[in-house]
Amino acid sequence: MRLTVIGTGYVGAVHAACMAEIGHEVLGLDVDEERIAALAAGHPPFYEPGLSRMLQRAVTTGRLRFTTSPAEAARFADTHFVCVGTPQQSDSGAADLRHVEGVVDALAPGLRRAGHNGALVVGKSTVPVGTADRLAARLRAAGADADVAWNPEFLREGCAVQDTLRPERIVAGVRSARAEARLRAVYASLLAAGTPFIATDTATAELVKVASNSFLATKISFINAMAEICDATGADVLTLAEAMGADSRIGPRFLAPGLGFGGSCLPKDIRAFAARAKEIGRGDSVAFLHEVDEINTRQRRRIVDLAQRLVGGTFADRGVAVLGAAFKPGSDDVRDSPALAVAEELRRRGARVRVHDPEAVDNARAAYPALQYALDVAKACERADVVLHLTEWPQYQELDPAALATVVRNPAMVDARNTLDAQAWHSAGWRLCAPGRPRLG
Repeated sequence: MRLTVIGTGYVGAVHAACMAEIGHEVLGLDVDEERIAALAAGHPPFYEPGLSRMLQRAVTTGRLRFTTSPAEAARFADTHFVCVGTPQQSDSGAADLRHVEGVVDALAPGLRRAGHNGALVVGKSTVPVGTADRLAARLRAAGADADVAWNPEFLREGCAVQDTLRPERIVAGVRSARAEARLRAVYASLLAAGTPFIATDTATAELVKVASNSFLATKISFINAMAEICDATGADVLTLAEAMGADSRIGPRFLAPGLGFGGSCLPKDIRAFAARAKEIGRGDSVAFLHEVDEINTRQRRRIVDLAQRLVGGTFADRGVAVLGAAFKPGSDDVRDSPALAVAEELRRRGARVRVHDPEAVDNARAAYPALQYALDVAKACERADVVLHLTEWPQYQELDPAALATVVRNPAMVDARNTLDAQAWHSAGWRLCAPGRPRLG
Protein backbone atom coordinates (compact mmCIF):
# COMPACT_ATOMS: atom_id res chain seq x y z
CA MET A 1 0.00 0.00 0.00
CA ARG A 2 0.93 3.63 -0.41
CA LEU A 3 0.81 5.75 2.76
CA THR A 4 1.72 9.27 3.71
CA VAL A 5 3.01 10.17 7.16
CA ILE A 6 2.55 13.83 7.98
CA GLY A 7 4.92 15.24 10.56
CA THR A 8 8.40 13.79 10.90
CA GLY A 9 9.06 14.47 14.56
CA TYR A 10 9.52 11.56 16.92
CA VAL A 11 6.24 9.71 16.27
CA GLY A 12 6.17 10.47 12.56
CA ALA A 13 9.75 9.45 11.82
CA VAL A 14 9.37 6.17 13.70
CA HIS A 15 6.01 5.40 12.07
CA ALA A 16 7.25 6.21 8.56
CA ALA A 17 10.33 4.03 8.88
CA CYS A 18 8.40 1.14 10.43
CA MET A 19 5.64 1.24 7.81
CA ALA A 20 8.32 1.06 5.10
CA GLU A 21 9.96 -1.78 7.01
CA ILE A 22 6.80 -3.90 6.80
CA GLY A 23 6.56 -3.33 3.05
CA HIS A 24 4.52 -0.18 2.37
CA GLU A 25 5.54 2.65 0.09
CA VAL A 26 5.71 5.70 2.33
CA LEU A 27 5.98 9.42 1.69
CA GLY A 28 6.88 11.58 4.68
CA LEU A 29 5.67 15.18 4.73
CA ASP A 30 7.01 18.06 6.81
CA VAL A 31 7.48 21.81 6.48
CA ASP A 32 10.93 21.63 8.11
CA GLU A 33 13.26 21.44 5.10
CA GLU A 34 16.37 20.81 7.19
CA ARG A 35 14.76 17.85 8.94
CA ILE A 36 13.48 16.48 5.63
CA ALA A 37 16.97 16.66 4.14
CA ALA A 38 18.45 14.80 7.12
CA LEU A 39 15.81 12.07 6.98
CA ALA A 40 16.19 11.71 3.22
CA ALA A 41 19.89 11.07 3.86
CA GLY A 42 18.95 8.39 6.40
CA HIS A 43 19.76 10.41 9.51
CA PRO A 44 17.04 10.76 12.18
CA PRO A 45 17.20 14.07 14.08
CA PHE A 46 17.04 12.32 17.47
CA TYR A 47 18.41 9.23 19.19
CA GLU A 48 16.23 6.13 19.16
CA PRO A 49 17.78 2.64 19.31
CA GLY A 50 17.46 0.77 16.00
CA LEU A 51 15.85 3.61 14.07
CA SER A 52 18.87 4.90 12.15
CA ARG A 53 19.65 1.55 10.54
CA MET A 54 16.00 0.92 9.64
CA LEU A 55 15.59 4.43 8.22
CA GLN A 56 18.68 4.05 6.04
CA ARG A 57 17.41 0.71 4.75
CA ALA A 58 14.00 2.18 3.89
CA VAL A 59 15.51 5.16 2.07
CA THR A 60 18.02 3.00 0.18
CA THR A 61 15.34 0.60 -1.05
CA GLY A 62 13.14 3.51 -2.15
CA ARG A 63 10.22 2.46 0.05
CA LEU A 64 10.52 5.73 1.97
CA ARG A 65 11.05 9.22 0.67
CA PHE A 66 10.15 12.71 1.84
CA THR A 67 8.56 15.92 0.61
CA THR A 68 7.54 19.37 1.78
CA SER A 69 4.54 19.51 -0.59
CA PRO A 70 1.03 18.78 0.80
CA ALA A 71 -0.26 18.57 -2.76
CA GLU A 72 2.25 15.83 -3.58
CA ALA A 73 1.27 13.96 -0.41
CA ALA A 74 -2.42 14.15 -1.30
CA ARG A 75 -1.71 12.75 -4.77
CA PHE A 76 0.60 10.02 -3.53
CA ALA A 77 -1.79 7.96 -1.42
CA ASP A 78 -5.32 7.58 -0.11
CA THR A 79 -4.28 6.90 3.49
CA HIS A 80 -2.68 9.74 5.42
CA PHE A 81 -1.32 9.39 8.96
CA VAL A 82 -1.25 12.62 10.98
CA CYS A 83 1.66 12.54 13.43
CA VAL A 84 2.21 16.18 14.34
CA GLY A 85 2.64 17.41 17.89
CA THR A 86 -0.07 18.70 20.20
CA PRO A 87 1.89 20.80 22.72
CA GLN A 88 0.40 22.32 25.83
CA GLN A 89 -1.08 25.78 25.34
CA SER A 90 1.02 28.50 26.92
CA ASP A 91 -1.88 29.92 28.95
CA SER A 92 -3.55 26.69 30.08
CA GLY A 93 -3.14 22.94 30.33
CA ALA A 94 -5.19 22.33 27.19
CA ALA A 95 -3.72 20.79 24.04
CA ASP A 96 -2.78 23.12 21.20
CA LEU A 97 -4.35 21.68 18.03
CA ARG A 98 -3.06 24.25 15.57
CA HIS A 99 -0.62 21.81 13.95
CA VAL A 100 -3.27 19.10 13.55
CA GLU A 101 -5.77 21.54 12.08
CA GLY A 102 -3.07 22.98 9.82
CA VAL A 103 -2.34 19.54 8.40
CA VAL A 104 -6.01 18.97 7.59
CA ASP A 105 -6.32 22.38 5.97
CA ALA A 106 -3.18 21.81 3.89
CA LEU A 107 -4.35 18.38 2.70
CA ALA A 108 -7.95 19.35 1.98
CA PRO A 109 -7.44 20.92 -1.48
CA GLY A 110 -5.78 17.76 -2.74
CA LEU A 111 -8.53 15.56 -1.28
CA ARG A 112 -11.36 17.26 -3.16
CA ARG A 113 -11.02 14.83 -6.02
CA ALA A 114 -13.52 11.96 -6.03
CA GLY A 115 -11.02 9.14 -5.48
CA HIS A 116 -12.05 5.56 -6.18
CA ASN A 117 -11.78 4.58 -2.53
CA GLY A 118 -11.92 8.04 -0.97
CA ALA A 119 -9.17 9.32 1.28
CA LEU A 120 -8.71 8.27 4.89
CA VAL A 121 -7.05 10.72 7.29
CA VAL A 122 -5.76 8.75 10.28
CA GLY A 123 -4.81 10.61 13.44
CA LYS A 124 -1.99 9.29 15.57
CA SER A 125 -1.45 12.52 17.51
CA THR A 126 -2.64 12.64 21.12
CA VAL A 127 -5.71 14.87 21.08
CA PRO A 128 -8.72 15.84 23.23
CA VAL A 129 -11.75 13.61 22.82
CA GLY A 130 -14.01 14.91 20.05
CA THR A 131 -11.16 16.05 17.78
CA ALA A 132 -11.83 13.47 15.05
CA ASP A 133 -15.43 14.62 14.66
CA ARG A 134 -14.34 18.24 14.42
CA LEU A 135 -11.70 17.43 11.82
CA ALA A 136 -14.21 15.42 9.77
CA ALA A 137 -16.53 18.43 9.76
CA ARG A 138 -13.62 20.64 8.76
CA LEU A 139 -12.84 18.39 5.79
CA ARG A 140 -16.48 18.28 4.73
CA ALA A 141 -16.67 22.08 4.86
CA ALA A 142 -13.62 22.21 2.58
CA GLY A 143 -15.29 19.87 0.10
CA ALA A 144 -12.76 17.07 0.63
CA ASP A 145 -13.62 13.46 -0.17
CA ALA A 146 -12.19 12.04 3.05
CA ASP A 147 -13.08 10.13 6.19
CA VAL A 148 -11.31 10.47 9.54
CA ALA A 149 -10.13 7.67 11.84
CA TRP A 150 -8.03 7.66 15.00
CA ASN A 151 -5.19 5.22 15.61
CA PRO A 152 -3.34 6.32 18.78
CA GLU A 153 0.34 5.57 19.25
CA PHE A 154 1.65 3.90 22.39
CA LEU A 155 5.37 4.44 21.90
CA ARG A 156 7.90 4.35 24.71
CA GLU A 157 10.97 6.39 23.92
CA GLY A 158 13.91 4.03 23.78
CA CYS A 159 11.63 1.16 22.67
CA ALA A 160 9.66 2.87 19.89
CA VAL A 161 10.76 0.63 17.02
CA GLN A 162 9.79 -2.50 18.93
CA ASP A 163 6.53 -0.91 20.07
CA THR A 164 5.60 -0.18 16.44
CA LEU A 165 6.66 -3.47 14.87
CA ARG A 166 5.52 -5.67 17.77
CA PRO A 167 2.77 -3.67 19.49
CA GLU A 168 0.74 -4.97 22.41
CA ARG A 169 -2.43 -3.83 20.64
CA ILE A 170 -3.63 -1.72 17.73
CA VAL A 171 -6.57 0.55 18.49
CA ALA A 172 -8.60 1.81 15.53
CA GLY A 173 -11.29 4.40 16.09
CA VAL A 174 -13.34 4.37 12.90
CA ARG A 175 -16.51 5.90 11.50
CA SER A 176 -17.14 3.33 8.76
CA ALA A 177 -16.52 -0.29 7.82
CA ARG A 178 -14.40 0.95 4.92
CA ALA A 179 -12.07 2.79 7.30
CA GLU A 180 -11.70 -0.29 9.50
CA ALA A 181 -10.90 -2.45 6.46
CA ARG A 182 -8.29 0.07 5.30
CA LEU A 183 -6.52 0.05 8.67
CA ARG A 184 -6.64 -3.72 8.88
CA ALA A 185 -4.92 -3.80 5.49
CA VAL A 186 -2.25 -1.33 6.65
CA TYR A 187 -1.42 -3.52 9.65
CA ALA A 188 -2.06 -6.89 7.98
CA SER A 189 1.41 -8.30 8.69
CA LEU A 190 1.22 -7.31 12.36
CA LEU A 191 -2.26 -8.80 12.72
CA ALA A 192 -1.05 -12.01 11.08
CA ALA A 193 1.64 -12.19 13.78
CA GLY A 194 -1.06 -12.12 16.45
CA THR A 195 -1.32 -8.47 17.44
CA PRO A 196 -4.79 -7.74 18.88
CA PHE A 197 -6.86 -5.28 16.82
CA ILE A 198 -9.40 -3.28 18.81
CA ALA A 199 -11.94 -1.54 16.57
CA THR A 200 -14.04 1.13 18.24
CA ASP A 201 -15.48 4.59 17.72
CA THR A 202 -13.21 7.61 17.37
CA ALA A 203 -14.06 9.09 20.79
CA THR A 204 -12.99 5.90 22.58
CA ALA A 205 -9.80 5.69 20.55
CA GLU A 206 -8.95 9.29 21.40
CA LEU A 207 -9.50 8.54 25.10
CA VAL A 208 -7.40 5.37 25.19
CA LYS A 209 -4.06 7.18 25.00
CA VAL A 210 -4.79 9.88 27.57
CA ALA A 211 -6.56 7.44 29.89
CA SER A 212 -3.61 5.03 29.74
CA ASN A 213 -1.07 7.77 30.38
CA SER A 214 -3.15 9.17 33.22
CA PHE A 215 -3.31 5.75 34.86
CA LEU A 216 0.45 5.24 34.55
CA ALA A 217 1.14 8.74 35.88
CA THR A 218 -1.15 8.04 38.83
CA LYS A 219 0.69 4.82 39.62
CA ILE A 220 4.07 6.58 39.55
CA SER A 221 2.88 9.45 41.72
CA PHE A 222 1.23 7.04 44.15
CA ILE A 223 4.46 5.19 44.90
CA ASN A 224 6.29 8.51 45.20
CA ALA A 225 3.67 9.66 47.72
CA MET A 226 4.37 6.43 49.60
CA ALA A 227 8.08 7.29 49.50
CA GLU A 228 7.27 10.52 51.33
CA ILE A 229 5.43 8.51 53.98
CA CYS A 230 8.39 6.12 54.23
CA ASP A 231 10.77 9.05 54.74
CA ALA A 232 8.60 10.24 57.63
CA THR A 233 8.33 6.80 59.27
CA GLY A 234 11.63 5.04 58.52
CA ALA A 235 10.00 2.46 56.28
CA ASP A 236 11.63 1.20 53.04
CA VAL A 237 9.72 2.12 49.89
CA LEU A 238 11.50 -0.47 47.72
CA THR A 239 10.29 -3.31 49.92
CA LEU A 240 6.86 -1.70 50.05
CA ALA A 241 6.74 -1.51 46.24
CA GLU A 242 7.91 -5.11 45.93
CA ALA A 243 5.20 -6.33 48.28
CA MET A 244 2.52 -4.28 46.55
CA GLY A 245 3.64 -5.36 43.09
CA ALA A 246 3.40 -9.03 44.06
CA ASP A 247 -0.36 -8.54 44.20
CA SER A 248 -1.61 -9.63 40.77
CA ARG A 249 -4.29 -6.94 40.91
CA ILE A 250 -1.58 -4.26 41.10
CA GLY A 251 1.56 -5.60 39.42
CA PRO A 252 5.12 -4.29 39.76
CA ARG A 253 5.44 -2.11 36.67
CA PHE A 254 5.52 1.66 37.23
CA LEU A 255 5.89 1.17 40.98
CA ALA A 256 9.41 2.60 40.80
CA PRO A 257 9.84 5.32 43.43
CA GLY A 258 12.15 8.18 42.60
CA LEU A 259 12.32 11.43 40.71
CA GLY A 260 9.03 10.97 38.87
CA PHE A 261 8.00 11.23 35.25
CA GLY A 262 8.78 13.77 32.56
CA GLY A 263 9.10 13.87 28.80
CA SER A 264 6.78 15.09 26.10
CA CYS A 265 3.79 12.86 26.89
CA LEU A 266 2.74 12.13 30.47
CA PRO A 267 2.94 15.65 31.95
CA LYS A 268 1.16 17.42 29.10
CA ASP A 269 -1.31 14.58 28.51
CA ILE A 270 -2.68 14.54 32.05
CA ARG A 271 -3.02 18.34 32.00
CA ALA A 272 -4.75 18.30 28.63
CA PHE A 273 -7.07 15.49 29.79
CA ALA A 274 -8.03 17.47 32.90
CA ALA A 275 -8.62 20.58 30.78
CA ARG A 276 -10.82 18.71 28.30
CA ALA A 277 -12.80 17.05 31.11
CA LYS A 278 -13.53 20.50 32.51
CA GLU A 279 -14.67 21.71 29.06
CA ILE A 280 -17.25 18.93 28.80
CA GLY A 281 -18.47 19.50 32.37
CA ARG A 282 -16.72 16.51 33.96
CA GLY A 283 -13.75 18.18 35.59
CA ASP A 284 -14.57 16.63 38.97
CA SER A 285 -14.17 13.14 37.47
CA VAL A 286 -10.44 13.61 36.95
CA ALA A 287 -9.72 16.22 39.63
CA PHE A 288 -7.25 13.78 41.18
CA LEU A 289 -4.94 14.34 38.17
CA HIS A 290 -4.06 17.77 39.53
CA GLU A 291 -2.72 16.09 42.69
CA VAL A 292 -0.90 13.48 40.57
CA ASP A 293 0.80 16.36 38.75
CA GLU A 294 1.66 18.15 42.00
CA ILE A 295 3.13 15.02 43.61
CA ASN A 296 5.29 14.50 40.52
CA THR A 297 6.56 18.07 40.50
CA ARG A 298 7.23 17.92 44.23
CA GLN A 299 9.74 15.08 43.79
CA ARG A 300 12.13 17.46 42.04
CA ARG A 301 12.13 19.85 44.98
CA ARG A 302 12.56 16.96 47.42
CA ILE A 303 15.70 15.75 45.65
CA VAL A 304 17.23 19.23 45.67
CA ASP A 305 16.43 19.62 49.37
CA LEU A 306 17.96 16.21 50.09
CA ALA A 307 21.16 17.16 48.27
CA GLN A 308 21.29 20.46 50.13
CA ARG A 309 21.15 18.67 53.48
CA LEU A 310 24.00 16.39 52.38
CA VAL A 311 26.28 19.37 51.67
CA GLY A 312 25.62 21.06 54.98
CA GLY A 313 22.60 23.22 54.22
CA THR A 314 24.03 25.50 51.54
CA PHE A 315 25.22 25.14 47.96
CA ALA A 316 27.52 28.14 48.17
CA ASP A 317 31.01 27.05 47.05
CA ARG A 318 29.73 23.50 46.51
CA GLY A 319 30.27 21.39 43.42
CA VAL A 320 27.44 19.11 42.31
CA ALA A 321 27.70 16.34 39.70
CA VAL A 322 24.50 15.41 37.91
CA LEU A 323 24.37 12.01 36.22
CA GLY A 324 21.67 12.16 33.58
CA ALA A 325 20.00 14.82 31.46
CA ALA A 326 17.51 12.91 29.30
CA PHE A 327 14.07 12.44 30.81
CA LYS A 328 14.60 8.66 30.60
CA PRO A 329 17.34 6.24 29.54
CA GLY A 330 17.50 5.17 25.90
CA SER A 331 16.64 8.65 24.64
CA ASP A 332 18.22 12.05 24.01
CA ASP A 333 14.90 13.81 24.72
CA VAL A 334 15.18 16.53 27.37
CA ARG A 335 11.63 17.90 27.13
CA ASP A 336 10.30 18.38 30.68
CA SER A 337 13.30 16.43 31.96
CA PRO A 338 13.15 15.99 35.74
CA ALA A 339 16.95 15.65 35.76
CA LEU A 340 17.53 19.01 34.12
CA ALA A 341 14.84 20.68 36.24
CA VAL A 342 16.78 19.51 39.32
CA ALA A 343 20.11 20.60 37.84
CA GLU A 344 18.78 24.07 37.07
CA GLU A 345 17.33 24.46 40.57
CA LEU A 346 20.69 23.45 42.03
CA ARG A 347 22.34 26.16 39.94
CA ARG A 348 19.77 28.72 41.04
CA ARG A 349 20.53 27.89 44.66
CA GLY A 350 24.21 28.63 44.11
CA ALA A 351 25.77 25.26 43.29
CA ARG A 352 28.43 24.73 40.63
CA VAL A 353 26.68 22.08 38.53
CA ARG A 354 28.28 19.79 35.98
CA VAL A 355 26.02 17.44 33.99
CA HIS A 356 26.83 14.19 32.21
CA ASP A 357 24.62 12.13 29.91
CA PRO A 358 25.67 9.52 27.32
CA GLU A 359 23.29 10.82 24.63
CA ALA A 360 21.54 14.05 25.60
CA VAL A 361 24.31 16.57 26.30
CA ASP A 362 23.82 18.52 23.06
CA ASN A 363 20.07 18.85 23.59
CA ALA A 364 20.57 19.69 27.24
CA ARG A 365 23.10 22.41 26.45
CA ALA A 366 20.67 23.98 23.97
CA ALA A 367 17.86 23.96 26.54
CA TYR A 368 19.93 24.92 29.62
CA PRO A 369 23.01 26.80 28.42
CA ALA A 370 23.86 28.15 31.89
CA LEU A 371 24.72 24.67 33.17
CA GLN A 372 28.16 23.08 32.72
CA TYR A 373 28.53 19.76 30.91
CA ALA A 374 31.06 16.96 30.82
CA LEU A 375 31.61 14.19 28.27
CA ASP A 376 32.68 11.58 30.82
CA VAL A 377 31.49 10.69 34.29
CA ALA A 378 34.85 11.22 36.00
CA LYS A 379 35.10 14.76 34.69
CA ALA A 380 31.54 15.52 35.79
CA CYS A 381 32.32 14.25 39.29
CA GLU A 382 35.72 15.87 39.68
CA ARG A 383 35.89 17.49 43.17
CA ALA A 384 32.12 17.24 43.59
CA ASP A 385 30.63 17.63 47.07
CA VAL A 386 27.61 15.53 46.13
CA VAL A 387 26.67 13.38 43.14
CA LEU A 388 23.04 13.06 41.98
CA HIS A 389 21.93 10.03 39.99
CA LEU A 390 18.96 11.40 38.07
CA THR A 391 18.52 9.33 34.86
CA GLU A 392 18.85 5.56 35.24
CA TRP A 393 21.18 4.82 32.32
CA PRO A 394 22.60 1.27 32.68
CA GLN A 395 26.19 2.56 32.62
CA TYR A 396 25.59 4.50 35.82
CA GLN A 397 24.58 1.32 37.60
CA GLU A 398 27.87 -0.23 36.46
CA LEU A 399 30.08 2.53 37.92
CA ASP A 400 32.83 1.52 40.35
CA PRO A 401 32.01 3.41 43.56
CA ALA A 402 35.51 2.93 44.96
CA ALA A 403 37.14 4.42 41.87
CA LEU A 404 34.68 7.32 41.79
CA ALA A 405 35.37 8.06 45.47
CA THR A 406 38.93 9.04 44.50
CA VAL A 407 37.60 11.70 42.10
CA VAL A 408 35.06 13.54 44.24
CA ARG A 409 35.78 15.89 47.14
CA ASN A 410 33.06 14.37 49.29
CA PRO A 411 31.66 10.84 48.66
CA ALA A 412 27.95 11.60 48.96
CA MET A 413 25.37 10.24 46.53
CA VAL A 414 21.68 10.96 46.03
CA ASP A 415 20.19 8.02 44.13
CA ALA A 416 17.04 9.74 42.91
CA ARG A 417 16.07 6.71 40.81
CA ASN A 418 16.56 4.04 43.48
CA THR A 419 18.48 1.76 41.11
CA LEU A 420 22.06 1.79 42.47
CA ASP A 421 23.41 -0.99 44.70
CA ALA A 422 23.17 0.91 47.97
CA GLN A 423 25.26 -1.57 49.96
CA ALA A 424 28.10 -1.54 47.41
CA TRP A 425 28.29 2.26 47.51
CA HIS A 426 28.14 2.30 51.30
CA SER A 427 30.92 -0.30 51.51
CA ALA A 428 33.06 1.94 49.28
CA GLY A 429 32.74 4.77 51.80
CA TRP A 430 29.83 6.72 50.33
CA ARG A 431 26.93 8.30 52.15
CA LEU A 432 23.99 7.30 49.98
CA CYS A 433 20.48 8.71 50.19
CA ALA A 434 17.43 7.76 48.15
CA PRO A 435 13.81 8.90 48.44
CA GLY A 436 11.79 6.61 50.68
CA ARG A 437 14.75 4.56 51.91
CA PRO A 438 16.74 4.55 55.15
CA ARG A 439 20.02 6.45 54.72
CA LEU A 440 23.27 4.52 54.47
CA GLY A 441 26.38 6.25 55.82
